[in-house]
Amino acid sequence: MKAECNVCFHHCQIAEGAVGLCKARKNENGRIVCASYGRLTALALDPIEKKPLRRFHPGSLILSAGSYGCNMKCSFCQNHSISMNGGDDTAWRFVPPRELAERADFLKQSGNIGVAFTYNEPCVGFEYVRDTARLVHEAGMKNVLVTNGCAEGWVLDELLPHIDAMNIDLKAFTEDFYERHGGSLGMVKAFIQKAAASCHVELTSLIVPGENDDLQKLQEMVSWIAGISPGIPLHVSRFFPQWKMAGREAADVGMIYRIAEMAAEQLKYVYTGNC
Repeated sequence: MKAECNVCFHHCQIAEGAVGLCKARKNENGRIVCASYGRLTALALDPIEKKPLRRFHPGSLILSAGSYGCNMKCSFCQNHSISMNGGDDTAWRFVPPRELAERADFLKQSGNIGVAFTYNEPCVGFEYVRDTARLVHEAGMKNVLVTNGCAEGWVLDELLPHIDAMNIDLKAFTEDFYERHGGSLGMVKAFIQKAAASCHVELTSLIVPGENDDLQKLQEMVSWIAGISPGIPLHVSRFFPQWKMAGREAADVGMIYRIAEMAAEQLKYVYTGNC
């Protein structure tokens, strides 16, 4: 019997024993569970600026943890080796929430301020994020979520009490772009608005030539962000050929700076990346 997953707009109808589009959520005995729970594919102590977060504890380090799976299918994905694979195709190690929280606490002596859930899409495994983040808070440390923002409001409600900062991808400002890459602009916009009302939020837009570099649409995007708060930092990041777009040209550096200059007319904090 199929069961419906309601974590994101896809609402996958998943057959018994199978996984959904994200490859992280599974139908077990008619119930949708997080198959990726505790399965970490990457763990590293990173500068907070790599998340990227520039206005949240700058100069600090954060223990960054990733699993596998994603509910979008961006053909330019920078972490496709884990985000586009499932548990059978990726090397992982089981790390229960308490072990990760204790590791984060141990690394305080190295300058660690908490845990960042990143590398793949953490919301498809929100239960692990929630359970771990609660323990990290109990240890007096911070939690960061790096996400595409394609999750239902109730999932965000589960996470927000335990998250101190987010970097959310705002990949483009057209529904057509999001549809081509397996996402929903409407869902992302709602996610950003709700998150920005509760925690520190920074946004990232990876500029891919011919995909999302229309200046008029980018101007509309910046105006929309400013309408929420001109204090929301925006990271304008340069595309480098990856995965299914390996044959493309990298984004022009001059274009990145022009977009950043345009954004700075309405936003207080604009940063360029990969330049």
